[in-house]
Amino acid sequence: MDVKIEQSWKEQLAPEFEKDYFRLLIDFVRQEYRQGVVYPAGPAIFSAFEYCPFDKVKVVILGQDPYHEPGQAHGLCFSVKEGVRFPPSLINIFQEIKSDLQKPIPATGDLTRWARQGVLLLNATLTVRAHQAGSHQNKGWETFTDAVIHRLAESRSHIVYILWGSYAQKKGDFIDKNRNLILTSPHPSPLSAHRGFFGNKHFSKANDYLVASGQSPVDW
Repeated sequence: MDVKIEQSWKEQLAPEFEKDYFRLLIDFVRQEYRQGVVYPAGPAIFSAFEYCPFDKVKVVILGQDPYHEPGQAHGLCFSVKEGVRFPPSLINIFQEIKSDLQKPIPATGDLTRWARQGVLLLNATLTVRAHQAGSHQNKGWETFTDAVIHRLAESRSHIVYILWGSYAQKKGDFIDKNRNLILTSPHPSPLSAHRGFFGNKHFSKANDYLVASGQSPVDW
């Protein structure tokens, strides 16, 4: 199957595109786009990969679902388009960066600037029906994004994996802790941020590790 995804990822993930689950997934997603409103817009489904080629990945942040309200999702987890009001989890992320790195809250919630520096902002599920959180879960996306993490874990080392919440942590169970840095904490959601997300200092810890392993830090 010819999938429109960044070339280095296309080469790495080629076996996935020929599997039955992926064909069924794409059939389902196409039908959903035909029948109603689905986010993000079709061309943005694989944006996380477009901005962050396979060999450039130095940090992985795992989300769960795309935002499901109008104008928010654009293919990068936790990120919203320029001019869109910050969702609560993103506010908490920016507050932790402010506390950790003494950086001011930015004017935009568009995290493309992170992705261009090698931060793979990957949701476990890459599409969602409008106003219906979780509506595209268990259709095959999770299998695909597991394969993404497996390819990175097998072929690359000295990557920082930032896993917020139990869902992301389960997804990263197989990552070799001796070859990479794995940072875990509660999710930045208002429901859980006060249980240990605030004060986790993941952004400074990620940069310290990157510098120690000969890579450039991320300008968070």
